[in-house]
Amino acid sequence: MRLNDPLVTDIEFEGVTYPLDLAFDNVLDVFDVIKDKELLPFEKVEIILDLMIGDEELLEKLSLEEKLKLWSEIYTKHIDISETEFVEYDLLGEPLPTEESDKCIDLEKDAKFIYASFFCLGINLFEQQGKLSWMEFQAILQALPENSIMSKIIQIRQYEPSKGESTEYKLQMEKLKRKYSLKAGEEDG
Repeated sequence: MRLNDPLVTDIEFEGVTYPLDLAFDNVLDVFDVIKDKELLPFEKVEIILDLMIGDEELLEKLSLEEKLKLWSEIYTKHIDISETEFVEYDLLGEPLPTEESDKCIDLEKDAKFIYASFFCLGINLFEQQGKLSWMEFQAILQALPENSIMSKIIQIRQYEPSKGESTEYKLQMEKLKRKYSLKAGEEDG
């Protein structure tokens, strides 16, 4: 994210400029399409591009392969804005194994907590639908104040007991970790 660049509203692909709707709620709809197990991959791409671009005349000129490339470009350049991980290599140039960290936030399961955290900042996400960009949404989400409910839940999920803590405190934290766990079959808040 660069503060001196305008928010993205279009994408150029193979010499054609396509409008691009990167409102946070639209991107969340895209994630819903991706998760839909009943849709075939080509159907997902069609629906996603319709959501993101919305101009059927422009889209019908593209082959399925071109649509896949366009979607891939949109995703990698504008939706997947996670920080790239530092990869260490061994002497033979092979990547060293990395520790898998537990997922600490789920945009769907944590929706009410995310909403409440934004609301405490004076941002009503329902009023911001179609307005707040995905990049803005991600920036605010990643920088929520420590006293926000979502930040507290993330701290609970990442809690590891340490020496000097009372047994009562450790039990309370484990109870909270179960309550706010994202793992399947466990209560998610």
